[in-house]
Amino acid sequence: MGAQVSADLSVCVGSMTLRSPVLTASGTFGYASEYDGVVDFSRIGGVVTKGISPDPRPGTAQPRIWETAAGMLNAIGLENVGREAFAQDKLAYLRGIDCAVVVNYFATSIEEYGALAGALGDLEGVDALEANISCPNVKEGGRQFGTDPVAAAAVTAASRRATDKPLIIKLSPDVTDIGVVAQAVCDAGADAVTVANSYSGMAIDVRTRRPRLSFGRGGLTGPAIRPLSMRLVFDCAATLRRSHPGVPIIASGGAATWVHAAEYILAGASVVQIGTATFVDPTACVVMADGLKRWVEGEGAARLSDLVG
Repeated sequence: MGAQVSADLSVCVGSMTLRSPVLTASGTFGYASEYDGVVDFSRIGGVVTKGISPDPRPGTAQPRIWETAAGMLNAIGLENVGREAFAQDKLAYLRGIDCAVVVNYFATSIEEYGALAGALGDLEGVDALEANISCPNVKEGGRQFGTDPVAAAAVTAASRRATDKPLIIKLSPDVTDIGVVAQAVCDAGADAVTVANSYSGMAIDVRTRRPRLSFGRGGLTGPAIRPLSMRLVFDCAATLRRSHPGVPIIASGGAATWVHAAEYILAGASVVQIGTATFVDPTACVVMADGLKRWVEGEGAARLSDLVG
């Protein structure tokens, strides 16, 4: 019997090529330096940074995380250092890691989205951008864009005009038909879509009779949302297969193992983000990537793309 041929797990997102279909999820991996010496970046596809805004944000007051039976609620409030400090203080480390760097970003107006996409896209070491138009944790800065196909397309078009870097749009799950929004942003120039962001939820303390989170509500992440996001990926893939064949879907929601990632790939995703699981095992992204490679080869596939959908 001949030696097993190594499968090709690479994925193209616009002009960016990922060696592996595994990305870390925004908001769960900091600016990557937090995992220095812990994660072998050469064994994953890339990292997605915390969301970057035009100016620094302090985030919401404590408490802003609450563990649930199958995940967690968080209302961090998109805390970040802002565009200028990101470029000056965080990007140097990111330039040195051996994987793709995707910068997540958000703003409060269409014009701000375009300006920020241009500024971040011009930075050396930034391989792609992921626009957050769907975060449910703050009163401003995203949710209204992600739930309206016209507004989502306008944000995408403004960002597309401002940069030639690969552009990913992170969609909201709080819609009736996610395929409609996905098609709108692809029509406007998106190179890929991330499906999807966290789900709006709440927990209440029966002793204090108050919400567990200072903000009241938060975003639910972790294993509980995986079946919900799996259906969204499947529906999104069905739409884009007709209207925009070849546009990759990046699955995000509750994936913790290579089996979960494989399920997402069979549902129609080309790339899988891992987030909440990183808090349990900081090396979960590497374990997932290694497991996916064994799975693809075990299925006798020459390429990961042979198994998508």
